[in-house]
Amino acid sequence: MRRIDELDTQIIDGVVCCKGHPIPFGTTVLGKDRINFSINSADATGCILELYHSGEAAPFARIRIPEDYRIGGNWSIMVFGQDAEDLEYTYRFEGRYDPKNGYRYDPSKPLLDPYAKLVSGREVWGADPKHEKTLRSKIIYEDFDWQGDKPLELPFGDLVIYEMHIRGFSMGKGSAAKHKGTFAGVTEMIPYLKDLGINCVELLPIFEFDESEYSREIDGTRLYNYWGYSTVSFFAPKAAYADSGRYGMAADELKNMVKKLHQNGIEVILDVVFNHTAEGNENGPTYNYRGVDNRTYYHLNEDGYYMNYSGCGNSVNCNNAIVRNHILDCLRYWVYVYHIDGFRFDEAPILSRDENGAPMPNPPLLESLAHDPILSKTKLIAEAWDAAGLYQVGSFPAPEKWAEWNGKFRDCVRHFIKGDAYAGPELIYRLQGSPDIYPGREFHSTVNFITCHDGFTLNDLVSYNEKHNFSNGEDNRDGINDNISWNCGAEGQTDSLEIEALRNRQVKNAFALLMLGRGTPMMLAGDEFRNSQNGNNNVYCHDDEFSWLNWEDKELHEDVYVFFREMIRLRKEHPVLCSQSFYTGENETGYPELSFHGHEAWNLNMYEPFLTFAFMYAEPASKYGTKGDCFIYCGVNAHWEEHTLALPILPDGFVWRRYLYSADESNKKQSGEAGSITLMPRSIMVVVGS
Repeated sequence: MRRIDELDTQIIDGVVCCKGHPIPFGTTVLGKDRINFSINSADATGCILELYHSGEAAPFARIRIPEDYRIGGNWSIMVFGQDAEDLEYTYRFEGRYDPKNGYRYDPSKPLLDPYAKLVSGREVWGADPKHEKTLRSKIIYEDFDWQGDKPLELPFGDLVIYEMHIRGFSMGKGSAAKHKGTFAGVTEMIPYLKDLGINCVELLPIFEFDESEYSREIDGTRLYNYWGYSTVSFFAPKAAYADSGRYGMAADELKNMVKKLHQNGIEVILDVVFNHTAEGNENGPTYNYRGVDNRTYYHLNEDGYYMNYSGCGNSVNCNNAIVRNHILDCLRYWVYVYHIDGFRFDEAPILSRDENGAPMPNPPLLESLAHDPILSKTKLIAEAWDAAGLYQVGSFPAPEKWAEWNGKFRDCVRHFIKGDAYAGPELIYRLQGSPDIYPGREFHSTVNFITCHDGFTLNDLVSYNEKHNFSNGEDNRDGINDNISWNCGAEGQTDSLEIEALRNRQVKNAFALLMLGRGTPMMLAGDEFRNSQNGNNNVYCHDDEFSWLNWEDKELHEDVYVFFREMIRLRKEHPVLCSQSFYTGENETGYPELSFHGHEAWNLNMYEPFLTFAFMYAEPASKYGTKGDCFIYCGVNAHWEEHTLALPILPDGFVWRRYLYSADESNKKQSGEAGSITLMPRSIMVVVGS
């Protein structure tokens, strides 16, 4: 034994070591020459830490952590004299191998640290797949200069969320980005987001995943795990999403992107996948959790097989105390270290299941997230349904903190714009913020959307009656069958100018309802210029033109882009549209704050099917701090015939002015609308009174 700074040390396989600190978990760099390693395993009988010089095939040290360094289920050790930036590491665990009873310890398998802050082996997108044996944990220094940046904490109702894929956003035809498909590429395109009016981006998974998982070739095209809903390491950014990833700088490139977005008033929400991992079922690869502590991290049945509530092979045992703390540590880390503003939780009901898989009325994890001090200002959004059929829209636990993707808003608007009159009465509720679903709750409860990554784009919603997923190599069996879509008269691309004009109107109609409905709107990247996936409603496996945004469409559909931009501007300029209240009664203007109208003003039977109606917001300057009182009227005609709507009479001195009309491709604003407006078939007009 020897001593360094009063610590009892010993040399193990040529490395000076001493007993480590059990907390915090993962690695901690202490000074210039000390690194602390800490990892938990409830049932392991032995733990070996392997150290590599970066890029070398074999470890230069295999350190068996002494038994007297273990405390409970924690194995920790401190090593001296190592350069953290030149270090990679893995673990091997010894113990019982008895899958029927949940034990899967196998010291032949090198394991990632569940708390690894960076992973090596996947720095170049699409590199030759060798799966888990090429993956190692890396250590990073938390020395990025944030220049005073912190999460923006914008009001939830003020957000216009733009769901996007890091790679797909800048890879396609016509992209102006120099560093395509990367965090740096997004940074380059911030001026575009600002021009459109976006103040929040929601990123498909950016935690480290293996894009080559299940990689295969179909008709000469290589298919990938493109979306990334198969997490390998929850604390590490996807290295291949960084232009500098091959140099170990993925973390800094991501932080710079977040900082630049914040400097431009744009929040960052991450799509996180805690419901399952990339390890799949009992036949899947072993990256970390299965080999570290299988019984703790996964839902297992009585025969040791993985319960599959996620539809992806396994389900994380989220309400186990150790797993719950692991998830909390992860989210706190992303907020504290990366300044992330919020999280969207994939298949969130799995987070509410107990250790036997049953839904809990007050899940400890969700309660912890809702009341965690570090996450207190962080936005939490649930996809409130899972693959096993648990549907919790309107009933997701901890509602005072959690918002939800409102799938009922999506379905209702889709039905209505395609001409299903029975959806009319329901649409009244959806435009009010869905008070029937969220009684007594604030509007942050509903995140309204019509399209997202999963399904048709908005263009394809009005261009295809059926999904066209044959290029996925699954005989068109994958993806949902009921898309609530209508092709406007021709399946897919067409030379018909009449059909194309109708599709233009339908895309604009849908977006106008999204922007004018109370709640927080979310749009899909590329919908603003009618980006298409050629009728594929499940591009999870495509890293090609199916999934990349085609920026050449922006020039082709400039009128659609302008319509979207001006609708977003209208929403941002009028706080009444972003109100966090369900209030629809009379306000300081002397008019109802939100009212509904038929062919005659103030006259609509909201309980019988209809396809033509209008709604009006009254915005008092005294309440919302605007320059003056204002009225926003939206005439909606989803019918296949022309209709005329009478405008409400305004106070003396006020005049109606046309703001946007989905049938006018010039997007001209006009003054002095008379006492009525005429809407051509399947069109929407917004007029503003001031």
